[in-house]
Amino acid sequence: MNIYVLLKKTFDTEEKIAVSNGQIEDDGAEYIINPYDEYAVEEAIKQKDAHGGEVTVVTVGDEDSEKQLRTALAMGADKAVLINTEDDLEDGDQYTTAKILEAYFEDKEADLILAGNVAIDEASGQVGPRLAELLGIPSVTTITALEIDGNTVKIDKDVEGDVEKIETSLPVLVTCQQGLNDPRYPSLPGIMKAKKKPLEELEIDDLDLDEDDIEAKTKTEDIFLPPEKEAGRVLEGELDEQVQELVSLLKDESKVL
Repeated sequence: MNIYVLLKKTFDTEEKIAVSNGQIEDDGAEYIINPYDEYAVEEAIKQKDAHGGEVTVVTVGDEDSEKQLRTALAMGADKAVLINTEDDLEDGDQYTTAKILEAYFEDKEADLILAGNVAIDEASGQVGPRLAELLGIPSVTTITALEIDGNTVKIDKDVEGDVEKIETSLPVLVTCQQGLNDPRYPSLPGIMKAKKKPLEELEIDDLDLDEDDIEAKTKTEDIFLPPEKEAGRVLEGELDEQVQELVSLLKDESKVL
């Protein structure tokens, strides 16, 4: 089985984000595998263990993304591919990424493609479904269970706290939600093996793409941090006094009444 995982590097969730002049300051920032993509890597390895085959992790990014690809290799993936856009692409969006991946998969015989449900930096959740549409294969988002029997695929899809049962067939693209599995930590032997596993680096030209083919369809007008939360207030006095004060605050200060 040919299994592929779409990977993205994102800010460490413990990092404090700073914004200056409408741009995120990333000097010295720590990056990690997008947490939802870790579920995709783990599920890919589990499916390979069950059905055989090979797991390839693919990312569209800069040369610094090699660290996250090596982490996925240390978890148990077999191969990694970095599509380096650092020198060829100034701005891109989800359309751009999907078009680049479409060109990469053009000559691949993928049985199963997994991705994270969303990336925690932009949270659009678009790349996976866009790619599936371009490749002409079915896609299912926010999955919490995946069972493959021959060519038949049975999926549990999270629908706002409930579960939808879906049956489809290979090839298929799925995006992974929390609850699908528990991603493993790279072991020391895995880290050592990852250094010798193949990591292929491609550029836009290698995919026979022109800049016009992947020009972004959206534009970011501004980036800003949400306002800091104001300190809470403790209401004192008897219950009826607290209720009266609360109503007054909601009416006069918050103006929601």
